[in-house]
Amino acid sequence: MTDDRVCVLMNARAGKDDKQDVAKQLEAAFERYPGRFELRVMGRGTGVADSCARAMKDGFGIIVAAGGDGTISGVAGQLAGTGRRMGIVPQGTFNFVARGLGIPEDIDEAVDLIATGTARPFPVGEVNGEIFLNNASLGIYPQILKEREGTYKRWGRSRVAAHWSVLMTFLSFNSPVRMTVRVGGDVIRTKTPLAFVARSAFQLEHYGLDGADCIREGEFALFLLPDVTRWQLLLRALRLARKGMQPDRDFELICGTDIEIETKSHSQLVAMDGERVRLSAPFRFQMHPEALHVIAPEDSPAT
Repeated sequence: MTDDRVCVLMNARAGKDDKQDVAKQLEAAFERYPGRFELRVMGRGTGVADSCARAMKDGFGIIVAAGGDGTISGVAGQLAGTGRRMGIVPQGTFNFVARGLGIPEDIDEAVDLIATGTARPFPVGEVNGEIFLNNASLGIYPQILKEREGTYKRWGRSRVAAHWSVLMTFLSFNSPVRMTVRVGGDVIRTKTPLAFVARSAFQLEHYGLDGADCIREGEFALFLLPDVTRWQLLLRALRLARKGMQPDRDFELICGTDIEIETKSHSQLVAMDGERVRLSAPFRFQMHPEALHVIAPEDSPAT
């Protein structure tokens, strides 16, 4: 049996804030709800899967991800289909999931929402058994994440560092992927530096991209970039930063609930919500509309 007790799983490495200070702020907020909250810190060697499994075994009815989009996606992947409710305390660099749901970034407000709010259905994407909330992609984006990790180590976490890693990767990338894409009976054969499957309408609107309406209708928005030179890739990165990307000129947009991508390589690195994982081809993307229930404001678009 589960109950209304809340287990907060905090990623000690997410975001820029001092996590000792964050922990103190959380504990202070918990005092308003005696006996309901427990904080568990996930550091090096402590995996999200094991932490979630222990929290569920201990009977917590609400499990909270305190971290960035990668941490939130990891917790969501463990809770999807379990019936457990999920809460979020945003602690990342971009916080697209939390911002899209209208979850406050202030710690006190986020804790109050978790203690008093209502869980709402939240659609999740899945590719070959792996859950994602914002996006999943093949091609250049996994390389961007690799470059970003090195940039963060040298200069620290920031949105400027994240955008810098995009520019550096675009200037050096030379490995477009040949693929066959199947969506709703249509077959597309292409060579592209990026196949980007979006599930977050908020993230697309944040970057001025089309496709948000597809997502609101329960579909994925698939972006395929043309096979262009490095400088043309860089130009598209600059247009993205200025919210000036346009369909047909800069990308092909395809909407659908079930997407299959087949590549010549047996396996590929796939980027999902800021994390990288190697998966075997073909890559099958599916939408699960009510696999997860997230505590969010009443006017949240989660439903």
